[in-house]
Amino acid sequence: MKKIFIILPMLLLLFSVGTRAARVDSILIQSPALKKDVKVTVICPDKALQGEKCPTLYLLHGHGGNEKTWITQIKPDLPEIAERDGIIIVCPDGENSWYWDSPVNKDYKYETFMYQDLVQHIDKNYATKADRNHRAITGLSMGGHGGLWLSIRHQDVFGAGGSMSGGLDIRPFPENWHMKDHLGEEATNQEVWDNHTVINQLDKLKDGSLAIIIDCGYGDFFLEVNKAVHEKLLENGIGHDFIVRPGIHKNNYWNNAIDYQILFFKKFFDKAE
Repeated sequence: MKKIFIILPMLLLLFSVGTRAARVDSILIQSPALKKDVKVTVICPDKALQGEKCPTLYLLHGHGGNEKTWITQIKPDLPEIAERDGIIIVCPDGENSWYWDSPVNKDYKYETFMYQDLVQHIDKNYATKADRNHRAITGLSMGGHGGLWLSIRHQDVFGAGGSMSGGLDIRPFPENWHMKDHLGEEATNQEVWDNHTVINQLDKLKDGSLAIIIDCGYGDFFLEVNKAVHEKLLENGIGHDFIVRPGIHKNNYWNNAIDYQILFFKKFFDKAE
């Protein structure tokens, strides 16, 4: 019987260590760019709570989502992952903005909110390593567009960018996902649409200037535009990771894809050390 009393505490100890999770904060950030408060979920590992500086991953939702989509619908174990890898994960509510500063509505400045208001608030209030070599940004679908849109255009802020099933060329979809609310009708605003799609931002890159990972499923309706971005990056000599696996535009695909992307970003953060 003594063996039973010895073994059970060991099992309980192993269970408790194996399930340690980062703290999840639900906060409001006052945004001068948007002239309103924005809801944000911050997943903060214990080491950061103790004052040790950690890298930050900004993780964006898709159209119709919010700041809780990732942790409630796609990857509920994000707190365990953040704790395991020592990464602060930040999930803002981007509404259906496509993470642009809208040329149609001067008060709809989600790009400015993301790279300026949000990053400054997180760096001020959490123990971050506040430089581009310790910041990455990615997301799914609309958020995949946002991850590359923001990282390519603000390489002084983000050192790594990613996309999962991202809408990386919006022009084949002029009637979808409220995009014309922010850009105007595509037929009469062609230049605006050309200037607000990721595939036309690639000339801002030099090889090695940004760590890039792109992931899309074989059955995804965004596959062709993702392949087009991949081909253009190859033509321009821009190194990047490009992953295509069986799957469609669904939560279970992103549940798997984020594991690959976090590994990619962790290697990027570790390299900076």
